[in-house]
Amino acid sequence: MARMLDELCSWLEHTSVSETIQSISWIVPTVQTIHIVAITVVSGSILMINLRLIGVFAADQPLKDVSSRFLPFVWWPLLVLLATGAIMIIGEPPRSLKNPAFQLKMTLLVAALIVTGIFQLLQRRDPAFGDARTGRRGAAATIAVLSMLLWTGIIFAGRWIAYYS
Repeated sequence: MARMLDELCSWLEHTSVSETIQSISWIVPTVQTIHIVAITVVSGSILMINLRLIGVFAADQPLKDVSSRFLPFVWWPLLVLLATGAIMIIGEPPRSLKNPAFQLKMTLLVAALIVTGIFQLLQRRDPAFGDARTGRRGAAATIAVLSMLLWTGIIFAGRWIAYYS
C-alpha cells in the first residue's frame, strides 16, 4: 500500500497541473485562504445547529427552522473545501497524502459527514427530533456533542498537516 501511495504521489507531483501550482507563488496561499474561510463557514454553521440541538442557541425556534437556515452553509461550502483541498493535494501530494495528520483529518471528515447525515435522517423521520417539548433530548445532545468533537478534530488535524511530516 505504501508503495502504491509513493507511486501515486510521484506521478501526481510531476503532472503539469501540479507543476503549475508549485511554480506560481500566489496559488497555494490563495487556495489555503479560501479553504480556511470555507471551513469557518462550515464549522460555524455546524456549531449553530449543534448548539440548537443541545438547547443553548435558538431554543425557542423549531429545530427544522434552524437547520434549514444553517445546513446550506454546511453542504455548499463543502464543495469549495473539496475543490480547494484537491488543489492543495495536487500541488504537494506527498505533504498531504502520506501525512498521518491528513489521513486522520479525512477519517474524521467521513465520520462527521455520517453523523450529519444521521442527524438529517432523524430530523426527516421525526420533525419533533431535538425539540425540548418532546423530552427525547438524549439522542440530539449525543449527536451534537459527537459532531462538535469531530469537527474540532478536523480543524486540529488540518492545522497539524503543516507541522507533521
